[in-house]
Amino acid sequence: MSYFWKILARIWRLGGKRWRWRVLWLVNPTFLVGVTGVVLNNKGQVLLLRHRFWRAGSWGLPSGMVKRGETMEQAFAREVREETALEIDDIRLIRVVSGFRLRLQLHFAARITGGTLTLDEREILEARFFAPDDLPDGLMRAHRETVRMVLES
Repeated sequence: MSYFWKILARIWRLGGKRWRWRVLWLVNPTFLVGVTGVVLNNKGQVLLLRHRFWRAGSWGLPSGMVKRGETMEQAFAREVREETALEIDDIRLIRVVSGFRLRLQLHFAARITGGTLTLDEREILEARFFAPDDLPDGLMRAHRETVRMVLES
């Protein structure tokens, strides 16, 4: 058996980076990476959205999925811009949540730097800014926890 592993290791070392990457991609699960985060305005209020495709009456943070070729921060900025037309900066990672089936969720904090709140009505039903101590009922528990973490950091 050890002879088999020695040959396999030799083949692995002789293969190029691209070949090794393809082999790893084929034999491991492919994960989706989601981004979400706390976006604060200049008054320290939190931007919350009612998404069309979420449970009725629920509020949440701007969220979406990372596209090929994007950094995680670029994906979060794009999602905020697509959903609200707002520009953000000072994007920092707050936490990474795993345990979902084939998905990771990255939570960020950011500040608005420009744009005018305009909703993508295909995806967003409503957007409002809330004082951190007056968050609405229906805010997802994980998002409420992320807001708390951002405010404590």
